[in-house]
Amino acid sequence: MQIANALPAMRRCAGHLLGMIALLLAPLVAIAQSAPDALVRAVADDVLRIVQQDQALREGDKARMAQLIEEKIVPHFDFERMTRLAVGRSWREATPAQRQTLIEQFRTLLVRSYSAAYSAYRQIVIDVKPLKVQPSDDDVQVRTEIKLPGGAPPIRIDYSMVKGNADWKVYDVVVDGVSMVTTYRNTFTEEVRKGGVDGLIKTLSDMNTARTPPPAAGVTNK
Repeated sequence: MQIANALPAMRRCAGHLLGMIALLLAPLVAIAQSAPDALVRAVADDVLRIVQQDQALREGDKARMAQLIEEKIVPHFDFERMTRLAVGRSWREATPAQRQTLIEQFRTLLVRSYSAAYSAYRQIVIDVKPLKVQPSDDDVQVRTEIKLPGGAPPIRIDYSMVKGNADWKVYDVVVDGVSMVTTYRNTFTEEVRKGGVDGLIKTLSDMNTARTPPPAAGVTNK
């Protein structure tokens, strides 16, 4: 089964794209050491302001969105941890070079997919739920609710975040109870079963060089 055949299952994570963008489009230094829920709230407010003011983003400029994702989102995601969890048991079989390539290809896949799909979302409200964090906590889940226009049912998005040396980073996004990492793991496992780690790398590379990017996991068609 190709990754493309598994994408309908990935779309069940409705709103995952929206959550990623809303979480991380903001200046990095000012919020890097915030509590995780405060960070989410600050960035959610900032991203809405950016979208409202940036004509290119409002018009669905994918290149502009890709640039913003690389500058603002990538530094806030723990792609190494995310890739390791998505690859699962096969991560132990991969060489250091293969692991680095998997991280790079998986990051490119997410950035490319979400850049292409972002224009589907406008006029949303993000409600960040308060979170009690103890000083010793280093792995938390921030809960939010995305309210869509037109009376559509709200989307629950939970961010699994881990604290590094000084800041919090996202390593999974759970949309309406469906984990992005688990969704990709199911697909990646099949690719490894057929062609090994190199087979998975080739599949990801082929998808990343295709003219049309694949639909983003968790994004519904509008």
